[in-house]
Amino acid sequence: MSASFDWDPDKDAENQRKHGVSFVYAQGAFLDPARVIARDMGHSEAEQRFYCFGQVPDGILTVRFTYRGKVIRIIGAGFWRRGKKLYEIRNKIHK
Repeated sequence: MSASFDWDPDKDAENQRKHGVSFVYAQGAFLDPARVIARDMGHSEAEQRFYCFGQVPDGILTVRFTYRGKVIRIIGAGFWRRGKKLYEIRNKIHK
């Protein structure tokens, strides 16, 4: 994968405090070949936003992002139950 990533350093620090996930680590979700990309309908007023649900070493990570040209701009990330559930449904993982 040869994508470029970008983020606001202050938002990254806030995300690490709140959710324990750095945006550097969050990039790993995009490397999962079984990742799921979904539109974020609740936060797409000014620009289209998306979710990436992907497997990383610590579990299924949800990453909120947008595209700015050819750059993926990470907005937030965390290990959220809903994202894990959607990932498991899409990938037919039964637990």
